[in-house]
Amino acid sequence: MATQKYWRCLSSLRSPPTRLPIPTYILGTSSAAFSTTAPLEKAGTPAGRKLVGGAQKGKKTLRLGGGKRGEPTKGKAPAPGERKAIRKRIVLSNTNAFEVPGIQDWSADNLAAESSLGTIVALPGATVDSLRAIEAFKATQGWGFFARPTTLIRAETLELARHIKNTNDKTIRKLVVGERGSGKSVLALQAQTMAFLNGWVVIHIPEAQDLTIAHTSYAPIEGSNPIKYTQKTYTAELLGRIAKANEAVLSKLELSMEHTNLPISVQSNMSLSRFAELGARDPDVAWPIYQALWKELTSTTAKQARPPVLFTVDGLSHMSRLSEYLAPSMHYIHAHDLALVDHFVSFLSGASTLPNGGLILGIDSNSNRPPSPSLDLAITQSEVRAQTGRTDLPMYDEKSPYDRIDERVLSTMRNVDLMKVENLSRLEARTLLEYYARSGMLRANISDGFVTERWTLAGGGVVGELERASVRRH
Repeated sequence: MATQKYWRCLSSLRSPPTRLPIPTYILGTSSAAFSTTAPLEKAGTPAGRKLVGGAQKGKKTLRLGGGKRGEPTKGKAPAPGERKAIRKRIVLSNTNAFEVPGIQDWSADNLAAESSLGTIVALPGATVDSLRAIEAFKATQGWGFFARPTTLIRAETLELARHIKNTNDKTIRKLVVGERGSGKSVLALQAQTMAFLNGWVVIHIPEAQDLTIAHTSYAPIEGSNPIKYTQKTYTAELLGRIAKANEAVLSKLELSMEHTNLPISVQSNMSLSRFAELGARDPDVAWPIYQALWKELTSTTAKQARPPVLFTVDGLSHMSRLSEYLAPSMHYIHAHDLALVDHFVSFLSGASTLPNGGLILGIDSNSNRPPSPSLDLAITQSEVRAQTGRTDLPMYDEKSPYDRIDERVLSTMRNVDLMKVENLSRLEARTLLEYYARSGMLRANISDGFVTERWTLAGGGVVGELERASVRRH
């Protein structure tokens, strides 16, 4: 009992808890101190008054946009292939540009004339249609700035012109290299133009990556050892381009062999143009017809003489590595195991020849170039061999022992003649700048100082940078 009495005495000594004072700004209003909108609206709106603007509760409103509330209105979806067509659209004329007087058309007569060095020539209309058919033009080359397609004759152009004029049933193999924007793809276009003007058959693969990035169907060839893979859809498209671009030549040539291994029957007197169109229409028979067409073009016993062939590929580095296709063992297929790639590489390496003469061009484009140490080493060895004349170079480069070298690529590329596209000289740069000014695409006085300035800004004469610095900035 005494213990409880003591606890009651101690509890009476504890003081009640004190409350903290409430700030005055909280007692005045419950809203933020910097806003008076809500109290004013409440005070200024009488009872029963309807607010103007906005939907009333329980009322339906008209919604002109489709979809649910809060979602953006979707436009019309593009048709299949529409975006690709816009991306690959080529414009070859500009109605706002001036027609430059005194520009001659490029013809077979002035093809390899030394006097044409450093001059501007125009591409003939019929040749332009053939070049468009094989997709030789690129959207990044600036053809749409001028009134008509023209090109500058350079030293490399005359070198190819001499080869085309004096082929003498030889197979000329060239690997075109150079820095980005130096004009390698335009040089290939010039070679194709000269081949068309001389009545050659031109076959062109515009983008080698289309064969290796696994965007088209593929299937193994039965009985092939080592196993090879066909790409029937792309082969059909290639046959269509061949037939359309070379119709003037192929329509005059007829079949000279009996192709009994074809899955379809063909007439014995069918023209080669019609024969290629059959493969373009049916992808299932495209690869056998492609092989038969090449037998016809390289025949030496036909009654009708076969013309020389120009075979070009742009983006060669995509062919010098593993592709994105998968084998049944779930390993990546080497690009050289694809039938179309292997066919071109056999000509470029010298394993196959053109009996009626021709030119094989591989373009090492730097605009979209994947790493390829084997191709880089082959180019380096070709440069050393051209400078020193040595032919006993080692297989591997001692300066890069950690790079994985593909022997298949190195063995096929190391003996190909190298053609390096150099930068423009100041005289050639002046010719281009004067043409830009006369076309109305450049508003400047073409003086020596101006030429030197633009030539320097273009990296010492890189033609792509010169065009970008002079035309596309205005």
